[in-house]
Amino acid sequence: MRRTMPDHAPLQLEHFLPYRLSILSNTVSQAIAREYQQRFHLGMTEWRVLAVLARYDGAGLSARELAVRTATDKVAISRALARLIASGRVLRRMHHGDKRRSVLRLSAKGWAIHDVVAPRARAHERELLAHLDADERACLTRILDKLLGSVPGAIATAPEPLISARGVRPPVTAPSRMRG
Repeated sequence: MRRTMPDHAPLQLEHFLPYRLSILSNTVSQAIAREYQQRFHLGMTEWRVLAVLARYDGAGLSARELAVRTATDKVAISRALARLIASGRVLRRMHHGDKRRSVLRLSAKGWAIHDVVAPRARAHERELLAHLDADERACLTRILDKLLGSVPGAIATAPEPLISARGVRPPVTAPSRMRG
């Protein structure tokens, strides 16, 4: 007896938003990553950990908080942290109020890498956004914020716009740095 195959309805990936966002994110991230991978032998997850630790320096984040803030699997964060700690780029200390919790901060080596890579990452961002006019940039920011706000469990990535409608990044106050 011959069975007929059911009709399939494959996704038209070129019109599927999650796929398109993933392709855009991966393509942009890989362009930036080529620079820091060659120069610092640093993977994408490791760079994201450094960037998040720099952004929230005063907070002294835990590995779990890093996983949440990067929307990355805890195992991948743990592996990245192991490499960063072993290479002296991240410091791990016990939390003063909870000995079961460790607090992570950038070391002087971590800050040195961050201070080279972050300006290049911002330059890549400016180059990408230069393809949009001011209204499109503002609209993109609003759309991304709205979509992120609609996803259960997603954290707000920026309380203020990353790029103003004029294409200028708002001033950022320098965080206090724990060197070591």
